[in-house]
Amino acid sequence: MYLVMFSKKLQEFDIPEVGGIISDLGLDGVDLTVRPGGHIQPEEAEERLPLAVETLKSRGLEVPMISTGITSADEPWSREIFSTASKCGIGYLKLGYWHYRGFGKVHSQLEEVRNWARGLANLASEYGVFAGIHIHSGDYMSATGNMVSRILEGIDGDHIGAYIDPGHMVLEGGRSGWKLGMDLLRDVTKMVAVKDFGWVKDTGEEKRWTLVHLPLDRGLVPWPEVFSYLGEIGFDGPVSLHSEYEKLSTDEIIAQTARDVAYVSKIISR
Repeated sequence: MYLVMFSKKLQEFDIPEVGGIISDLGLDGVDLTVRPGGHIQPEEAEERLPLAVETLKSRGLEVPMISTGITSADEPWSREIFSTASKCGIGYLKLGYWHYRGFGKVHSQLEEVRNWARGLANLASEYGVFAGIHIHSGDYMSATGNMVSRILEGIDGDHIGAYIDPGHMVLEGGRSGWKLGMDLLRDVTKMVAVKDFGWVKDTGEEKRWTLVHLPLDRGLVPWPEVFSYLGEIGFDGPVSLHSEYEKLSTDEIIAQTARDVAYVSKIISR
């Protein structure tokens, strides 16, 4: 199991600075953004990704995974990113998102998304890497574990599968839906995202509730239970801390991430 940090919240820093911050946090490595607006633009991957990996390795950090925006094997730069990741020893690639087009369209979309997933599985197999479908709440075809399970029906799970995110799964799955999702995907779960949340009641007359990201020891996700199930299925892939805290400065995000690292490490060591 690798504990890494998603580089999204460190976007203002260059790669050497990112390496210094994450190394000081005591993590194993970096989940590097290789996507539009990320640390590495897709068209720059062949040139810049190997240099980034070497720079981070010089800081004692691994790059076991990258986060991409890829949703089809036929997109520009898909092959180049998969190929370069493989050459750099990066075994896991987070895919992009297929947007849900609205009520009444899910069945037709499922077959469309399955076709894209098959193509990505073939591409991942060609280069000996794993493509992870990230579970993300909201209007996405991968909003729940059940949906990801349905997308993967009939597709060999050796090179494409689930990038589970218990925060999003609890948000969509409430009491036990997240657990059922983990159970359905137990044989194809190769990556895990770590973030947490809670609900804050607005003070206005409409009595709306707003989602806020919270420290891992204060949110709604039952992390000890999550990690117990990961241990039960023999999970040994990357665990990416997302640190997606609103209204915190970068220094405050880094300090909170240090506390999150300590919290997760304590659970894992039990």
